[in-house]
Amino acid sequence: MTARTAPTERQKRLGYELRRMRTSAGISAEFAAGLLGVDRGAISAMESGTRAISPERLRTLACNCQVDDERYIAGLTEMALPAGPRWWDRYRGQVPQGFLDIAELEARSIRMRGAHSVHVPGLLQTSDHALAVFRMVIPALPEHEVALRLALRVERQKVLEGGNAPAFVAVVHEAALRMRFGGRAVQRAQLDHLLHRSEQDNVTVLVLPFEAGGFPGAGQTVLYAEGPTAQLDTVQVDNSHGPDFLHAETQLAKYRAHFELMERLALPPGASRDFIRTVASQL
Repeated sequence: MTARTAPTERQKRLGYELRRMRTSAGISAEFAAGLLGVDRGAISAMESGTRAISPERLRTLACNCQVDDERYIAGLTEMALPAGPRWWDRYRGQVPQGFLDIAELEARSIRMRGAHSVHVPGLLQTSDHALAVFRMVIPALPEHEVALRLALRVERQKVLEGGNAPAFVAVVHEAALRMRFGGRAVQRAQLDHLLHRSEQDNVTVLVLPFEAGGFPGAGQTVLYAEGPTAQLDTVQVDNSHGPDFLHAETQLAKYRAHFELMERLALPPGASRDFIRTVASQL
């Protein structure tokens, strides 16, 4: 098989799971290589995401590692299948790889939870609002890059549409509602759009008002994406250098606790919509 020079986040995650499965069972790389009929270097490449593993070999490894969670194995097998053409491939080499990894994470998620302290969720932004955010980047982006990022953002938003769309629960802090990216008119239109999207069956917007006080992870923008089983959940955290992807068991537990507390502190859906209308009326 041809080696990958730049594996995607999903390919690296599969490799991480392969290594975790092997080491948890106390199986050496040499033994795994003999089991799968490959050399030891191939095992290392599979576990780094730079080489593919066939679904058949994956199931052989799982069986010999005494892994019998069929949902987990099925999730890994689906990750190992050839990806085929995906819509975000059109942007490969034109925008940072991390943006494409986020698009793939969203597309593969069963359910998503987002925490947003300063920005309106990207999946719920208007084009004008997104443009204003992209134009605040330092150093300033060339206009063709701004246009590419906007086009990618708009296509990503389609994940919330259609019969198989994942559920999305967004906890939005009051600060994000009052930030005027693009000015009053743009922000007012953004709040109207947020209200409209919150009426979708699969979209829930919960407002965390200033009066709720402190909360964990303040200042972070976090996405918790649920996979086919809890072991395959992923946390994506925004940073100035790009997205970070977390999936260690302790990290997943930490952010699940974060979201549970934030959702308890936030206003319920109806009260959140009333709150958004009040903020919009003050613009």
